[in-house]
Amino acid sequence: MSTLAMPDVPSHLHTFLAFDYGLKRTGVAVGSRLLRSAQPQGTIQAVGEARFAPIEARIREWQPDALVVGVPFHPDGASHENTERARKFARQLRGRYRLPVFEVDERYSTTEALQAGAKDADAAAACIILEQFLRNLP
Repeated sequence: MSTLAMPDVPSHLHTFLAFDYGLKRTGVAVGSRLLRSAQPQGTIQAVGEARFAPIEARIREWQPDALVVGVPFHPDGASHENTERARKFARQLRGRYRLPVFEVDERYSTTEALQAGAKDADAAAACIILEQFLRNLP
């Protein structure tokens, strides 16, 4: 996580729901601090405000303690248009669901998921993002 510093994550936060944000598709994964692993939860195929109903359903189902959002950067660490979109999405999640939201540098997560042969690359990328986050927890 070279561009985004690892935040202080309170030890009482155990279950996380992660998102690989995209304009048309948002991959979702769930994971726990205890196991330090994530499982894909499918991809939400919705645009704009329509994405929040299925997100809310996932939050009700999994009851996460916090959310994790992958934030993309150029290879050199510079931000771009999608960086700002992902950060806006993170702010929207924080405001709507009143849960802590952590941002993770997600460079190459989709590429890694595709190279691993993932059938749902967006959900697999969300797993990679979440596992990266979990590995860095104390």
